[in-house]
Amino acid sequence: MSTPSRAQHLVLVVDDNEDLRALVAETLRKLGGYQVVTAEDGIQGLERYFDVWPDCVVIDIKMPGLDGYQLIRALRGDAASAATPLVVLSAMVQDRDRLAGMLSGADEYLLKPVSLPDLLQTIQRVIGRSEQERRERQQALLNTEPP
Repeated sequence: MSTPSRAQHLVLVVDDNEDLRALVAETLRKLGGYQVVTAEDGIQGLERYFDVWPDCVVIDIKMPGLDGYQLIRALRGDAASAATPLVVLSAMVQDRDRLAGMLSGADEYLLKPVSLPDLLQTIQRVIGRSEQERRERQQALLNTEPP
């Protein structure tokens, strides 16, 4: 697979639900002006990441093989991918699920079904964050009391 042109930001969407993956990808392309690459599970997502070097990754949590938490930890654990913005898009709605996603290293945690404008705004916001802002958010999260 060749690397897309960098004229636009590139977003990798990793979700095992084919319909949702297609809807998110099409929305990001048409309404957000993003280039989009998709993957159907965490293993394929990790492989695609290093094929295309995206500017942001949107990740589902419950997937076969490598789940979203494991994918996040793998990306955060590699110096080459550690600073990439990661957005969780999950149907797991409990506070503990959100906390687990954030503690795994996600920049944002959105719930399904998501408002497509909210998803676009979130991606734009995380792409615009500096590495320092990202670290400060993680540190603040570590200092909060569990729900």
